[in-house]
Amino acid sequence: MNGGEVIGLLGMLLLVGSWVPQTVETIKKRHCPLNLEFIIIYVVAASLLTVYSYIIGDWIFFTLNFLSAFQSAINLVVKITELLKKNKKPG
Repeated sequence: MNGGEVIGLLGMLLLVGSWVPQTVETIKKRHCPLNLEFIIIYVVAASLLTVYSYIIGDWIFFTLNFLSAFQSAINLVVKITELLKKNKKPG
């Protein structure tokens, strides 16, 4: 592993790690305080970058974007579930 890969790996771990506390809190509370539009854009962008990084063969970039997309998708599912429950009218 060269110096550039070490820097990339550290950046990946920090960026992916930044989603961990939010995702854990979202799962525990079954509540996602994040803006719906932000999460949608983030999931789509990270998913597209995952495909791109696979195409160019960059495993650090691929792993970063895959894990970021996965964690933000968890938040998106919780957010959508929460909104559906809130908008469901009794009766």
